[in-house]
Amino acid sequence: MENLKTFVLAFIPIFVAVDAIGVLPIFISLTEHLKRPNKLRVISNSMITAAVVAFIFIVVGKSIFRFLGITVYDFMVAGGALLFIISINDILRAEKTRHLPEHTIGAVPLGMPLIVGPAVLTTSLMMLDTYGITPTLLSVTANIVIAGVIFASSDIIIRIVGKSGTKAFSKVASLFLAAIAVMMVRKGIVHIYLDILK
Repeated sequence: MENLKTFVLAFIPIFVAVDAIGVLPIFISLTEHLKRPNKLRVISNSMITAAVVAFIFIVVGKSIFRFLGITVYDFMVAGGALLFIISINDILRAEKTRHLPEHTIGAVPLGMPLIVGPAVLTTSLMMLDTYGITPTLLSVTANIVIAGVIFASSDIIIRIVGKSGTKAFSKVASLFLAAIAVMMVRKGIVHIYLDILK
């Protein structure tokens, strides 16, 4: 019972950080041109990428970062810049013909930094210090699986909203993605600046 409570306490903050529901519109805009088997392949790649990045970060992240002189806030700036470029491409494109290479969409930007981004990495470190490695790894795994299930259900949403609705939705999602990207860069720069002042 105590183990279940620990798992739930570690699961909830990571669930909020992953925000699979919030990422879903972006996933739809990235994959709307793909057929079902290719979309499932992208989902699989995104889950594998997210899991590998998260597990490596949880197990050896602090040591690697110290060795390379990299911080989570550096990740926030880099990830935010990447997402901003992707979102601006979407907003300015007259016709929605996303041509990010199919074999990379799952890894970047879906797996990293959308599913497992700076928020998840930071939260994972906090859960690691608070609850230990096993509950943290289990919580991250469960949330990645949940994200994959939600993404795999996106076709149902497309059928309900319609293709034109999806296109309009994806433009709005791209605008929100740009705002999220700016927020990530802003927070990263602020924290880097505060670290310099210390």
